[in-house]
Amino acid sequence: MTHTNQEIPVTDTRPRCPVDIDLVDPDTFEHGLPLEAFAAMRAQAPVFWHEQPGTWGDGFWVVTRHADVMEVSRQAEIFSSYERGALLSTGEQDEEQALQMTRLLMLNMDPPEHSQLRNIVQRAFTPRTIRALESRLQEFADDIVDRALAKGEGDFVADVAAELPLLAICELIGIPAEDRLKIFDLSNRLIGFDDPEFTTSIGDAHIASMEMYGYANELAEQRQKEPKDDIITKLLQAEVDGGNLTVEQFDVFFLLLSVAGNETTRNAITHGMHAFFQNPDQWELFKKERPLDTAVEEIIRWATPVMQFQRTALSDYVLSGQLIKKGDRVVIYYSSGNRDEHALPEADRFDITRADNEHIAFGGGGPHFCLGANLARAEIRILFDTIANRMPDITQTGEPRMLRSAFINGIKELPVRYTA
Repeated sequence: MTHTNQEIPVTDTRPRCPVDIDLVDPDTFEHGLPLEAFAAMRAQAPVFWHEQPGTWGDGFWVVTRHADVMEVSRQAEIFSSYERGALLSTGEQDEEQALQMTRLLMLNMDPPEHSQLRNIVQRAFTPRTIRALESRLQEFADDIVDRALAKGEGDFVADVAAELPLLAICELIGIPAEDRLKIFDLSNRLIGFDDPEFTTSIGDAHIASMEMYGYANELAEQRQKEPKDDIITKLLQAEVDGGNLTVEQFDVFFLLLSVAGNETTRNAITHGMHAFFQNPDQWELFKKERPLDTAVEEIIRWATPVMQFQRTALSDYVLSGQLIKKGDRVVIYYSSGNRDEHALPEADRFDITRADNEHIAFGGGGPHFCLGANLARAEIRILFDTIANRMPDITQTGEPRMLRSAFINGIKELPVRYTA
């Protein structure tokens, strides 16, 4: 059966990209997002076929428009995360073997299994829970700024942006604060495996995951003896199918929460600060009027830390006139959708007062909407409010260095001077 809810003429051809670009090659993103290329894609071929020889199906569909990304995101019964995984294959490893390793991750599950596991930790991320955590987040933010001011100058990523998400997720999960640098290092090796600064191979990322599992099991052993009010204890006490989580399920849950809980928000904060440096009028406006809620959403939209995720069609489907066949992989580009003028007027302008900001940086809705969205918003709001209060004249002293990755829109280093 072919699913379609559109009246656009259906074509069984596979249009190619209107520009010469390889979206799998991390070098494409080494100096930032290819915004001109994304604009050309949205205008000329919003859904097109990207060749990728040697992988499942020898290619995938690229989805670049805001509305189409949302359409795919909200139909998990048609576009599966489980079938071929949610992470775009690089073709450098055996796909079947990689799938077996990653299918325990909630990221790579479909409902109802996904929903069942998500519900276990959902309560730790409710607005009410995050509000109760805000005084602690403010303490963290004040301490971070104190230390930055004492240094005088340094790297904004390591000194400021990385610290609050790490401390917050450690607090929630139950990781001792003194171990946050261990989580920081392992996260870099797991997410940044395409960047030679962090690791040399996918194999090292696998080693990092094993180290993360070993650490998780040490903490689990402690909580079995001394339960606490944290996510580790909730996971250990959770009931799934009449029993507890297996060791493997617990390990991958811990890994996902530890990495996703700090890597993405770190990059949103860094991109936000860099955007303010590039748009000093917006920084002055922020300091003067504090449009906190709209500023937070604009920072998140502007950064879009996760550039894309992969889905696989479980049946034939027509998207923007293109026939996607059962078994085809589909990659949805949040980075492109968040610059779509049809959905977000003047999308290439950083505007902290932007109203009706229907960005898709947390996903385009559906079951995989970001679990930590409320926490990320609180961290960004509190940290930028504190920076504006305590070091309003912070200045950039060097160019940012981008993460070499086709998956994470990251900044590795942002040299700054901290001024009280």
